[in-house]
Amino acid sequence: MLIERKSTNERASKIVTHNGVVYLSGQVGDGESLAEQAIDCLGRVDALLTEAGSSREKILQATVWLSDIKYFAEFNAIWNDWVPTGHAPARACGEVKLAREILKVEVIVTAAVD
Repeated sequence: MLIERKSTNERASKIVTHNGVVYLSGQVGDGESLAEQAIDCLGRVDALLTEAGSSREKILQATVWLSDIKYFAEFNAIWNDWVPTGHAPARACGEVKLAREILKVEVIVTAAVD
C-alpha cells in the first residue's frame, strides 16, 4: 500500500495520503485575535486540502484545539461559515496548552481524496 508524504521535514509531514484518505498536520494561523488566527488557519487547511486533491466538502473528521475554551462560540461562528452546508465532519473541540503562548487555535483535519 502506497503512503505519500508531502512537505516533510525531520519531525512531520504536512500532508500524508494513504488508501484514499489525507491526513493533515495541525495547522495554526497568524494574527493577534482568535478570529485572525482562525481565518488564517482555515485558509491553510484549504490550501493543503487542495494540494492533496481534496476539499472542505470531503473532510471526514476535525480536531480543534483552543488555548482557552472562552473562544468556543467565536470559533464556532467562523467554523460554521467555513464548512459547506451539509458537509459538517465529525468534530472534537477542547482546551489545551498550545506550542506557543500567542497561539489561540490549532486545527487537525482528515479528509477523503479522489
